[in-house]
Amino acid sequence: MRFTTISVAAALLVLTVSSSLSAQRPDNQLDPRSVELVRQARGAQAAGNLGGANDLLETALAVDPRNREAFVLIADIARAQNLPGKAIRFYGEALKLDPNDLAALRGQGEAMVAKGAMTRAKDNLAKIKTICKAGCAEATTLAATIAKGPPPTPVAANDAATKDVAKP
Repeated sequence: MRFTTISVAAALLVLTVSSSLSAQRPDNQLDPRSVELVRQARGAQAAGNLGGANDLLETALAVDPRNREAFVLIADIARAQNLPGKAIRFYGEALKLDPNDLAALRGQGEAMVAKGAMTRAKDNLAKIKTICKAGCAEATTLAATIAKGPPPTPVAANDAATKDVAKP
């Protein structure tokens, strides 16, 4: 009798799991709420409200973590806020969803240049050139950023001025 109860429970579990899997959307169908939140975030970004756009994108990703466009846009905003490390991470999330996303490869490469990771940026450029053999805007843009090099590092306060400060 015990064996029969376990067999019935196992059969119900298999039936439940298989029916729930068949109800899932394919990977290329994003939750429409997430898509709408990205649209709203683009509007907020265009209006200069980067904080609001960021909040909308985080919500979009909570609704549907497969929304690659949300990852790319949140990374773009991080770059605009001079947060290249955060941008690299979010572009990386987009690239996990589609390793050939040209916008993510370019953006990540530009963020790498900002961090001084020139070799990694050149790797991204090589990948872009492999993907678009006839040349594309992403390759041209990233190549120009690499040629320009990383931004100059801010100059620290004058050391002489700090030496004159009396120590307690």
